[in-house]
Amino acid sequence: MSLKTSASTLTLTFLLGLPASLAFAQSDSPLNTLPPIVVSPTALPTPSDQVGSSVTVITGEQIQRDQMRTVFDALQAVPGLNVVQTGGPGGLTSIFMRGTNSNQTKVLIDGIDISDPSNPGRQVDLGNLTTDDIERIEVLRGPQSGLYGSDAIGGVISITTKKGSGPAQWKGMVEGGSFGTFNQSLQVSGGTDNSNYAFTVSHQRSDSIPVTPPDALPPGQRRNNNLNDNWTYSGKVGADLSDIFGVSLVARYTDQRLKYTENDIGFPAPPNPDLSSSGNHAFYGIGDAVWHLWDGRFNNHVGFAYTDISRRTIDPDAGPLYGVYDGTREKAYWKSDLKLMEGQTLLMGVERDAEKGRVDFFGLTQGQNTNVGSYVELHSAFSDRFFLTSNFRHDDNESFGGHNTFRLAPSFVIKETGTTFKASYGTGFHAPSIDQLYGFGANPNLQPEESKGYDFGFEQYVFEKQVQFGATYFNNDITNLIAYDAVTNMNQNIGHVQTHGIEAFIAWQVTKRFQVRSDYTYTVATNEDINQELKRRPGDKVSVSAVWQPTDKLTLSATALWVSSWLDTDRFNFATINQGGYKTINLAANYALNDKVTIFGRIDNLLDERYENPNGFLATGFGVYAGLRMKQ
Repeated sequence: MSLKTSASTLTLTFLLGLPASLAFAQSDSPLNTLPPIVVSPTALPTPSDQVGSSVTVITGEQIQRDQMRTVFDALQAVPGLNVVQTGGPGGLTSIFMRGTNSNQTKVLIDGIDISDPSNPGRQVDLGNLTTDDIERIEVLRGPQSGLYGSDAIGGVISITTKKGSGPAQWKGMVEGGSFGTFNQSLQVSGGTDNSNYAFTVSHQRSDSIPVTPPDALPPGQRRNNNLNDNWTYSGKVGADLSDIFGVSLVARYTDQRLKYTENDIGFPAPPNPDLSSSGNHAFYGIGDAVWHLWDGRFNNHVGFAYTDISRRTIDPDAGPLYGVYDGTREKAYWKSDLKLMEGQTLLMGVERDAEKGRVDFFGLTQGQNTNVGSYVELHSAFSDRFFLTSNFRHDDNESFGGHNTFRLAPSFVIKETGTTFKASYGTGFHAPSIDQLYGFGANPNLQPEESKGYDFGFEQYVFEKQVQFGATYFNNDITNLIAYDAVTNMNQNIGHVQTHGIEAFIAWQVTKRFQVRSDYTYTVATNEDINQELKRRPGDKVSVSAVWQPTDKLTLSATALWVSSWLDTDRFNFATINQGGYKTINLAANYALNDKVTIFGRIDNLLDERYENPNGFLATGFGVYAGLRMKQ
């Protein structure tokens, strides 16, 4: 694998779940490369050894190699994450990062906040995010509200879509396989010295996804399989109108149709014999203008981002229109970076967010909220060994007033021994959602959920940089959690949670053509009010990935994942249960017939492991898929 850098582009190749500090390259000293560049920890392109935060990078090349069709697939083996999906492609998908709640991780696509204002907790559903247009995913762990504002208690997932360059090029893909799967995508991209464009259309369909556990069905009732049909259209264009001024536009629209089995009425609540359905539509867009001053030392961005999410659900027992969910977000911003002197860069910004939510489900809930945030960050490099990122942010929210957050993240490099020490300490918050303020249990006096968190660890090269290993300890203390209080019949700030754990890895470049890596995550997440383990937080998670390129044309990869048991809620009788863990093995192969045509295939869940994550929703079993990629 190779690492190439230039003034405007960076191509990185990583193993699955590879931390941003590690890149394998095909050379006599495979790990003897420049540190890869990351953006999410500082909002500026920064060498990974200069940031104290824990960050994992997944590249577009890796996504294509391992044939990850959705963001859910891409995130499953990332350390520090438990990714939960309600039964196969398209199902509701939630993230629990370092033991925090599913609405405490901020998710961005090209800088656009994609959380749903109409969702009860304003959390993100990743179920409709396909990967055909994705160039890069960065998973930044630890409290990040000092730069990113609300929702970044657990961390940030930053997704970057593909950007065109060079002569016009067409790319296409077609794939078929198990569970009625038929996927296609088409992309055209290109650019000139002062412009770029990339447009992608993708379609993913699986029309026979077994989700309901057979033992949950009443005697004689037939299981209905799920259907997921997803069309995604995306585009990115940019132009340098002069030597100092440029503009860019990004848009992404998803039209998803789902058919699925709801619970029937009763207690316990068995699966409904008839299918429910939903239509989900999501639009994300951003326009950005940049003005470069002082020979590029002072760069100013002004822009506007827009999110519009709409869902309609139909239940066979509740009439033709069962639920209506509409959420919009408008964000105007200014941000700048100023190089004060060599090794000292100052980032500043102001942004105004206005979100609206409307839910018509057993009653109408609607409302809006506005937040103005301003932040400042200093990224300091003292010689080539000690680096420090420090930021501070103030948010002024119309529902709860002002709130301050910050982060400090030092990094120290000992080049002689190949050692890097990293640490960070920061605060985070999660603003009350529109539903919590105006819906069931409405309380307009709610305060934000708050957190304090830190981590520290090391990364070490040995054996002439052919092996790297490291470990990070993390700790979060989260207070003011919003929960429904049965005494007052209102939402109240009454929860207190503590999480801590370890993320460790070892990576070995066995030969120039064979690499292997293992990650381990240990997590303890406790509700301090009742001294009970939090649900859907497995204590242990282990992944092992390997990549082998026996010839220049053939690439083979494998990923094994083991997840321990966790507490969950029984889907049908609502009791707290111990949900059994699981293990999976996925295989993928790519063979280049020539420079323009590649055939590929994969096997998911090789051992046909039958497991539920969450309870009551079967994950897909053994599946075989194959297809063809073509380019002009």
